[in-house]
Amino acid sequence: MWNADLDAEFGSLSGRPDSGLSRRGFVRTALGVGFAAAAGPVMAQTAITTPSDGLLAGDVQIESAGQKIPVYRAQPKGKSDLPVVLVVSEIFGVHEHIADVARRFAHQGYLALAPDLFVRQGDPMAYGSIAEVMSNVIAKVPDAQVLQDLDACRDWAVGHGGKAEHVGITGFCWGGRFVWLYCAHAPVQAGVAWYGRLVGTPSALSPRNPVDIAKDLKAPVLGLYGGKDQGITQDSIAQMRKALAAGDAAAKASDIVVYPDAGHGFHADYRPSYNAKDAQDGWGRTLAWLRQHQVTSVAAADEPPQDGMCQTESGFPQTFPVDKLLNG
Repeated sequence: MWNADLDAEFGSLSGRPDSGLSRRGFVRTALGVGFAAAAGPVMAQTAITTPSDGLLAGDVQIESAGQKIPVYRAQPKGKSDLPVVLVVSEIFGVHEHIADVARRFAHQGYLALAPDLFVRQGDPMAYGSIAEVMSNVIAKVPDAQVLQDLDACRDWAVGHGGKAEHVGITGFCWGGRFVWLYCAHAPVQAGVAWYGRLVGTPSALSPRNPVDIAKDLKAPVLGLYGGKDQGITQDSIAQMRKALAAGDAAAKASDIVVYPDAGHGFHADYRPSYNAKDAQDGWGRTLAWLRQHQVTSVAAADEPPQDGMCQTESGFPQTFPVDKLLNG
């Protein structure tokens, strides 16, 4: 059911906690699942389009506990022994922005997989408002199911050109929470959580939150958060930092960066919440964090960082040089 945690998360993400927001305000994705918030003129000015030139990119089906999971896959053509990144979506699912993020990783030499983790709960397009989508789909997704499906994606990647000892995970909002959970669950090397909720009310479907599993982390996590996020408070970030400091090696190796001028969804270049400066800095930190924690190939580790090969929909080229991003 809809609860206060989901209400806060949706409200901070969209800027409109209006339960009557119509599906007309959202667009269907290339994969046929999920939603992307329509941003009108803002989207045309800021949405980044990363080409698939030189990539093997598109939909694959991965089986998990007898269910076929649609997954957007992007990787360099003709390459094997690739580092792997699992990309976990926002509440809106695997829409074009999430697919674009996967292509950005692929251009950096990764095998990137973005799974539709809502497929068992039904088609979001069957509902007329986002409140209905949240209540009838998102709120019914068990944490255990998500972790199981991510396991299936990790196993598929290792069997299709990925390297088992070079696996990372990143996610946004709803997906950012699962980055923390998955790094306590599975043998991965690193995670990057973009504004993922840290605390919450336990339930049968979501028995633990990141603050509860900080001590159990098997891999270090970089958390990227906005200082103006109305749904993820600075108090909850302080609680998480305290829990990490009291944990074992992976917890102590984790880090949380707060961007004072950013709100929730600051990486989402297709929405008004986008903060280009902080999003680009976060992307640079993400690539550096993955490399630091061995989520990279041996060859890539010896090469200088590549640019992101991105451009805005208005046609102006936009590259993401890692060294400049790390320097702000």
